[in-house]
Amino acid sequence: MQTLGEFKLPNFFNYPPYFTLQPVKDTREKQIQLWKELILEYCRIQKIFVVALDEDFPLFSNQVIERSLSHEAREAFLSALVSEGRAEWLDKSHRKCLILWHRIQDWADLIISFVKDNGLEDSVMTVDEIRSGIESRGTELHGMDRTILMRSLKHLEHKGKLAIFKGTSADDEGIKFSI
Repeated sequence: MQTLGEFKLPNFFNYPPYFTLQPVKDTREKQIQLWKELILEYCRIQKIFVVALDEDFPLFSNQVIERSLSHEAREAFLSALVSEGRAEWLDKSHRKCLILWHRIQDWADLIISFVKDNGLEDSVMTVDEIRSGIESRGTELHGMDRTILMRSLKHLEHKGKLAIFKGTSADDEGIKFSI
């Protein structure tokens, strides 16, 4: 089985036709489903939050079989993730895509679990402490994309689980949990 670093690639990754958009509808749907699952899992394992169509993304080519996805195929697979709410285009020209290997609600649930597991129910933390603090080491929250974190926190604020307050700069935004 071929690997990409520590990541084990699925068998289809060595099948040349999967690097070309398939013309038959049923085959294309299966192809898109396999690529969506692969992109989400790879991004989750590697903690990748943004995929750019025009940059080298390791999954978009396979040197062993000398195949690369076309721009059209890359956009088709990422657009399929967008249509399912598992990704969002970061620009109107569809060049960069924010990958949501967890949906915003799922990230919000992870934050709540993190807060409860660490006894922080009535505590105050900075946004950066959540993404890079000692308490978050070893959790999926550590190193997470700031955009996704802020959207998850705003989701929780809307539900009354916390309050976000501004500091003197964007770097010191605070969170007051009330769980």
